[in-house]
Amino acid sequence: MTNYFYEAGISFTLYLQNLGDWFVPIMLFFTYLGNEEFFLLFMPILYWCLDASLGLRMGVLMMISNGLGSIMTLAFHSPRPHWISPKVPAHVHETSFGVPSGHAMNAAAFWGLLAATLKKTWVWVLMIATIFLIGFSRLYLGVHYLLDVLVGWMLGFILLWVFLRLENPVVSWLRSQKLAMQYLIVFVASLSFVLVAGLVKISLGDWQVPAAWVENAAAAFPEESPINPLNLEGLMTVVGVFFGLGAGAIWITERGGFNAHGVWWRRVLRYPVGLVGVIVIWAGLGALFPDGETLLALSLRYLRYALVGLWVAGLAPWVFLKLKLADE
Repeated sequence: MTNYFYEAGISFTLYLQNLGDWFVPIMLFFTYLGNEEFFLLFMPILYWCLDASLGLRMGVLMMISNGLGSIMTLAFHSPRPHWISPKVPAHVHETSFGVPSGHAMNAAAFWGLLAATLKKTWVWVLMIATIFLIGFSRLYLGVHYLLDVLVGWMLGFILLWVFLRLENPVVSWLRSQKLAMQYLIVFVASLSFVLVAGLVKISLGDWQVPAAWVENAAAAFPEESPINPLNLEGLMTVVGVFFGLGAGAIWITERGGFNAHGVWWRRVLRYPVGLVGVIVIWAGLGALFPDGETLLALSLRYLRYALVGLWVAGLAPWVFLKLKLADE
């Protein structure tokens, strides 16, 4: 049954790819709109320059979506089409498991929140089209089965529904706690993702990624390192940013808060100033800290990305205020 499912999915992927290579750049564009890199660039623009509240909400939701998605891909530990069949051309390199599609899940949550916040019909139409095309791009580019994308969309919209209903009561409860407790709650919440992922990984026992999957992935991208979808480095990145965003938001709120209002040229200047800080922390600590899955390496990775999140949500706005790029 499993082999039949994989074969049917591969046939469907090959059918789509017969649309022609001219479609590849278009699909690469839409897949980029679902990349973590795009969200991490777009969220600070929203937060620093347009709407601080919406930017922070979208950033937090994105980290939750990524964290849950990472746990679920470990739980399902299913392959991507080009890991099963060398016949499938893969146009982007991916190292995580297939179900659910992180791009589809993140797109449904992220762009869905934007539409739900703006509450305009044309925005909903545009966002639904974007969400669909991001998911479709994953099929065309040969990195997901149809089921992966459908599950991703379903989970993303469920997460969005839960987030919209719990956001206000959870934020109100958090703000009612003492300051030290607020930081502790966000820290424990971030580590809960790691705990659950660790338990899922333990539940897999001695299961290993099949050698054929590794070989086919390597054949598709011979210049890249061998896939290791069981590693937790990506999850530590996500939970680190999650804690940093939460801690930064608490810290700046305690100092009077931050809004993105102001004259246009001040808004524009905030982005390069803030981006310099992100690059210094990310690249600087990246050069100093070791990679790998040792406890030390994973802990330092968490710290590195927590500092990036802290800068984005708290320290950069404080710098904007000091430089008179934002109003008190």
